[in-house]
Amino acid sequence: MASKTKKITSIGGSALIEGIMMRGPKKSTVCVRVGEDEIYSEDVKINMLADKSKFFRVPFIRGFAGLIDSMRLSYKSLMLSADKAIDAAEIEEEPSKFEKWLDEKFGDKLVKVIMVIASVLGVAIAIGLFFFLPSFLFDLCGNFIPAFRQAEDGANIEMVRLWKSIFEGVLKIVLFLGYILVVSRMSDMKRVFMYHGAEHKTIFCYENEEELTVENVKKQTRFHPRCGTSFMVIMLILGIVIGLFVPAQPFGVAFLRPVFKILLIPVTCGIGYELIKLCGRHDNAFTRIIAAPGLWAQRITTREPDEKMIEVAIKAIEAVIPEDGSDIVKNCGC
Repeated sequence: MASKTKKITSIGGSALIEGIMMRGPKKSTVCVRVGEDEIYSEDVKINMLADKSKFFRVPFIRGFAGLIDSMRLSYKSLMLSADKAIDAAEIEEEPSKFEKWLDEKFGDKLVKVIMVIASVLGVAIAIGLFFFLPSFLFDLCGNFIPAFRQAEDGANIEMVRLWKSIFEGVLKIVLFLGYILVVSRMSDMKRVFMYHGAEHKTIFCYENEEELTVENVKKQTRFHPRCGTSFMVIMLILGIVIGLFVPAQPFGVAFLRPVFKILLIPVTCGIGYELIKLCGRHDNAFTRIIAAPGLWAQRITTREPDEKMIEVAIKAIEAVIPEDGSDIVKNCGC
């Protein structure tokens, strides 16, 4: 938590394919391991919403704007790391006819096309799994569980809404944790999670005002309160609370409930963003309770990195640390 470091920085980042993106107040840099002793580094830039209008800096509004910017920046960084990882890989097998056709058809744009298709499918599957499936399953259970079924006179409407919010929220959390548990067993994702751990450890090393060396980074914790995993868990928990204000069957149509909850994502993001910032700046009973579920989930999404990964993380953070100290959010005086 905040009190365990000597200062708090606004610098954050994300794990990539064989690399890390670090985002500072002045620039963002991607560093990718492309050889045993070689790290490729490149600055990435997008037009931030907050720079276009002060409206996107308003508390609770800035959370959703920040999420959009982070997704755009992460996507661009991921594309860059994928390109470099493919270039660095040694292709030993003869490509198949289908692979040759794809290469002839799309050429250098092949990776981008695949990433776009994967992103669209990913969003569609996520919406189906996390919004429509829980609502559908609850309504299905209503045929067997009286407490889940709305009476004809509407006498139990508030209780049905309560049970539905709890049911949907718990199922979403189970699906989320189940998904990351499954992917964490894939060899490629294990490496991404190791880079995730390297990112956290390096930021902690910097916040503890220790020299950015492999040995100093190694001894840091890999669980950080401002992590995207914590943000996702907070959003899922907030979804239960926000669900209490959405009718179980808006206008008598059950299908509209998940639609309304999708439209309320900006509200969830706004509140979640403010809570995650609060956890990053303060260490007290309230913030520890808020941060606890996310820190627990990071036991899955982060792994202990090797020295080569730490070297990448160090190079990435050194590239974005401003000389004027504009990244310092708070000096803890610890």
